[in-house]
Amino acid sequence: MTESTDYTPEFSRRIDIRQVEGKNAHVEANEAERATLAKRFGLVRIDSLTADLELTRLDRKVEARGTLKGAFIQSCAVSAEDLSVAVDEPVFFRFVPEAQDHVPDEEVELTADDLDEIEYTGTHIDLGEAVAQSLALAIDPFLTGPNADAARKSAGIGTPEDNGAFAALKGLKLGE
Repeated sequence: MTESTDYTPEFSRRIDIRQVEGKNAHVEANEAERATLAKRFGLVRIDSLTADLELTRLDRKVEARGTLKGAFIQSCAVSAEDLSVAVDEPVFFRFVPEAQDHVPDEEVELTADDLDEIEYTGTHIDLGEAVAQSLALAIDPFLTGPNADAARKSAGIGTPEDNGAFAALKGLKLGE
């Protein structure tokens, strides 16, 4: 992903890769950062966002392994009611120097290990933005609450099962 030079992440915690070996990092979003992240991710609000990471470096590659914890309020995808969500999950990032040999429109083969890689330029990595992106991946875009079925019914909308690929088969009886 190419970013313009004037982009500033809402939750930035830059660290020099030359100073990470064997260090642990605790990153925590403050109130203003949580408010802008909530807007970015379409959440009502983010009450807390922290990560505790163990950092290791091999040459210019840095690995960060730890735990992401967060609490936020998200709207139900059907009824729009506020739902409280807690996240507590392991995270892993590998920061690698930006590739210099990329050819535009060239087909690239990715391995599972490549999917957790975040490219950087210079000598600094951004732990805050990596944590923010992990939070984004933890958000369920189709989260529904206890009043979702009632909201569907009052709007005249069936359940997902009623509208799915096999909904037409539901009314058929075997042997007819």
